[in-house]
Amino acid sequence: MNWSSFLLELYRIGNKYYLVAGVFFILFYWILRKRTSWKKIQPKFPRSKDYLREIGFSTISILIFVLPALIILDTPSVRAHSTFYYPLSRHSWWYFFFAFLPILLLHDTYFYWMHRLIHQPKLFKWFHLVHHKSTNPSPWAAYAFHPLEAVLESFIFVIILFTIPVTGYHLLFYFLFSIVYNVYGHLGYELYPAGFQRTWIGKWVNTSVCHNQHHHYFKGNYGLYFLFWDRAMGTLRKDYDDTYDEVTTRKKEPASIAADTRHNTPAHSYPV
Repeated sequence: MNWSSFLLELYRIGNKYYLVAGVFFILFYWILRKRTSWKKIQPKFPRSKDYLREIGFSTISILIFVLPALIILDTPSVRAHSTFYYPLSRHSWWYFFFAFLPILLLHDTYFYWMHRLIHQPKLFKWFHLVHHKSTNPSPWAAYAFHPLEAVLESFIFVIILFTIPVTGYHLLFYFLFSIVYNVYGHLGYELYPAGFQRTWIGKWVNTSVCHNQHHHYFKGNYGLYFLFWDRAMGTLRKDYDDTYDEVTTRKKEPASIAADTRHNTPAHSYPV
């Protein structure tokens, strides 16, 4: 492995994550905090030590995420057996744009079943407990994984590069989209409008409310981008629709401003 390539990819991935998570954090947890705190899914805010823990583990995860794709693409003997292709003319333009959907569906499927696996009690404390310390997640929780979980998360790059023909543009767009949607899922605020989760498309789309419930209650809502698997396997929380309605139709109350100064203290223990 070429170390200059490693550092370059580390910079490319790291700056996107810190930029996206940082912008959302500064906007919602600093600039608009007092004006929008009443809209927060869980009204209380994490403590400073929670943000530092999330940033620290996110940094470790980024170091791990760089490795699989870099090793495959930077090693000619391995890359020759991958589905990575160039020039773009090797496949049609129709395929070029169509390929983004199967990439997302593949990642969503892998994540759902991997996620359910590491929720098994014998694996939870070794792989997933670090991520679930964010019971009231902030944008920085998006990549706050234990190194063992980060390794499992990074396998999606290997799977994609040996199953779906992709270009560098596919990987760039996919990785950027993944960062943005992960940050949104851990934002602590819902950005989709009221009633969205009941629409013909919204009922299949994962939302910030949905994933926030997973962090708060530890069980149910295991999906990443979509809710296909949660609905098919009966793991979507029964109170999801009602909670989404409550959050997105909530009215501002004077008392909620005072809640801005308080911090989140989980009322439950870890399920291990």
